[in-house]
Amino acid sequence: MRAQEAGRSSVEALVARAKQRDYAAFEQLIRLYKDRIYNYVSRMLHDPTEAEDIAQETFIRAFQSLPHFRGVSSFQTWLYRIAGNLAIDAARRRKRRDSQSVSLDEPLNAQDGEVVRDVPDPRHGPAGMAEVNQLQGEVLKAIAELSPKLRPVIVLYDLQGLSYQDIAEVLGCPLGTVKSRLFNARAQLKEKLESRLPIEEMFRG
Repeated sequence: MRAQEAGRSSVEALVARAKQRDYAAFEQLIRLYKDRIYNYVSRMLHDPTEAEDIAQETFIRAFQSLPHFRGVSSFQTWLYRIAGNLAIDAARRRKRRDSQSVSLDEPLNAQDGEVVRDVPDPRHGPAGMAEVNQLQGEVLKAIAELSPKLRPVIVLYDLQGLSYQDIAEVLGCPLGTVKSRLFNARAQLKEKLESRLPIEEMFRG
């Protein structure tokens, strides 16, 4: 707890300096959060180049808006909110442009209705690999079909590891709404996958 508090104090000190247009302080903030922001955006868009551009735009917007950052939420939460809005805008532009759904970038497996980070090791051999690749592909397609309201909740909670409270602040909605959206997202994901692959291959328990 003390280390966490010390880390929070350090970030707050860097933010205070960056508000005074201390570029070195803001560069330290970029180093602290750039990987997390990039990973979040890349999982939302499944396009490394576009994700990199949006991650950079996130920090540009953050620096420009720092004078208006009041610290009601954490700096990290604030960054996620900026990145999420930019990613959703980019996804909508892409959908209008090529009429294709966006997909997530992370191979996923669904267990007990929950999206988890790692896919279980397949059985050795081409057949086992083919089955896992098929499962991963179908999961990605199913998540891509979730609405813009549901997709970020799964990414933030199951992939980024944010708390319900943090997600509520990122998305600007009540805590109960976050839990409801996560429940609905998992239910829809399960329903979509049941129609595509044998249920025993995807859900356990």
